[in-house]
Amino acid sequence: MKLIIDHQSPVPLHAQVENLLRQLIELPEYQDGGFLPKEIDLARQLGISRNTLRQATNKLEYEGLLVRKKGVGTKVAKKTVTTHLQHWHSFTQEMNERGVQFKTFSLNVDWVEADEKLASFFKIEEQTRVLRLSRVRGDDAGPFVYFESYFHPRIGLTGNEDFTRPLYEILEDDFYVVPSLSKEKIKARLATSITAKRLSIKKGDPVLVRERLVYDPGDRPLEYNIGFYCADKFAYTIDIKR
Repeated sequence: MKLIIDHQSPVPLHAQVENLLRQLIELPEYQDGGFLPKEIDLARQLGISRNTLRQATNKLEYEGLLVRKKGVGTKVAKKTVTTHLQHWHSFTQEMNERGVQFKTFSLNVDWVEADEKLASFFKIEEQTRVLRLSRVRGDDAGPFVYFESYFHPRIGLTGNEDFTRPLYEILEDDFYVVPSLSKEKIKARLATSITAKRLSIKKGDPVLVRERLVYDPGDRPLEYNIGFYCADKFAYTIDIKR
């Protein structure tokens, strides 16, 4: 990609540089942590002052697209998947809405006996058999989340469903069950050896753990879900109004 700006254009130089950098950081060699050319070299190549260049990089840094490290340089921030806490859907629906191209690395369905925690949430006897859906999902760069979902026996899932479909679409369309309320708890944790293997990270790397309790309109428990997210690839946002 040629780094050229038009010094005769009425568009301010810093705005041209900003647009140029936005294109640059989308190139494969710069995505997910690639370093930009040195500031002094880039300014000289574009024929601008370093202050003009910094006007552009400061804005992109503010937006979280660039990361500046003193004495090291400016690099492209690793892309993160963002989910909003005020609106929730199945993972498939959420990623589709955000235009994120994802893939499923593994999918497993089995039956397990409810332990004390599951039995308490579902209000069933311990050792009652419940369906467990386990999935590792991510993008072309690799996996970034591992999910385990457990479902109340009342729903009627058999384990033979096509779980490549959006989960809540299956519940609503095939079983007439409507998830309407999610109670969530999010915390930071260090990856165990098992989690590290599933997410292709190192043991002790930071992960976000999200526990989701899903209920129907009658406040009856439907799903217990726990997700382990690579901390550098996922972010939660929440809007708080005064």
